[in-house]
Amino acid sequence: MKTLFAVAGEISGDTHGAALLRSLRDSGGWSFSGLGGPLMTEESDEIENWLEDAAVLGLWEVLKKYSYFREKMEETATRIFSENPDGVVLIDYPGFNLRLAERLREDGYEGKLIYYISPQVWAWKKGRIRKMAELLDRMICIFPFEKELYESSGLPTDFAGHPLVDEMDEIRDASIERQENFVALLPGSREREIAKLYSPMLDAAEKLLAWRSDLRFGTTGATAELTERLRQETEERGLANAFEIGEQTSHQIMQRAGTGVVASGTATLESACLGLPYCLTYKVAWLTATVARWLMSVKFLGIVNVMADREVVKELLQREAKGEPIANELRRLIENPQECEELKRELGAAVSQLGEGGSHRRAAESVAAAFDDPT
Repeated sequence: MKTLFAVAGEISGDTHGAALLRSLRDSGGWSFSGLGGPLMTEESDEIENWLEDAAVLGLWEVLKKYSYFREKMEETATRIFSENPDGVVLIDYPGFNLRLAERLREDGYEGKLIYYISPQVWAWKKGRIRKMAELLDRMICIFPFEKELYESSGLPTDFAGHPLVDEMDEIRDASIERQENFVALLPGSREREIAKLYSPMLDAAEKLLAWRSDLRFGTTGATAELTERLRQETEERGLANAFEIGEQTSHQIMQRAGTGVVASGTATLESACLGLPYCLTYKVAWLTATVARWLMSVKFLGIVNVMADREVVKELLQREAKGEPIANELRRLIENPQECEELKRELGAAVSQLGEGGSHRRAAESVAAAFDDPT
């Protein structure tokens, strides 16, 4: 039996990690330990749920917890050397996981190091790819253009396909009809994102209602508490009569809305998979934004735009993450059905590059193959 230590530090990583571990278990001959979230802990009692502390966003937020992460790095490295697993699979979460890989190799770990959900160093630090090739035994990527990028550095790389293809296929509901006058406002799944983005989305809704009083808006939070916060803020602005809040899931809203504004992140790719014509918005602390502008080596934030190497989806960031720019872009899409249809076509073309499903199974096959590779 092979032993595998898995590390994920975010909700999405926990989801993908749990699916990967299930696929490996189905093939037989594996035992697991590590760090993850509630889904991964269901796969093994030896996996610690640390998401409440681990899932932080933004440079400033990470700096505030620097001591915690330093101690957790020490604790995790010590645990891995104590357990001496046959391999370690690092699932996304590059700020921690890449440093852990370096620490393990420096201290003499000789097991397999495998990375699943390749870190987006192509957007931030391309120079790290060569270093990763020295540390890792295999990269498993979820975007097609990443395979050539990593393999050119000598790192064996497999394209497993994007997990969202399978997830959205299960969620897609043919009975939901898209409504031209229904607008999705999706400010993100984190409290900090709602604090930054929902107010300008409400500003946009006010402007759109002044233009067309028949418009209706849909939103929901990732938790009951966040949904209630959205409801209270909407009521305080006197807009509740034009809103449906928490009545449908975000995925149902994506399938029903004629247009929408979506916070940058996984939801933008979900929206593309579900055919929602949308614009993207985001706003972070000034320090995080300043560092990001300095480090970024791609022109766009949205992955659809990165894949196309042009602005397919309008990006409204930082100073443009305000009511008027958001309202203007949504109005442009509502007023121009042909442009809206063209955007849906381009979103579909982007999604078609992400594979045909079965990504977790292929990722598990890639992990198993890494152990069969003598190099």
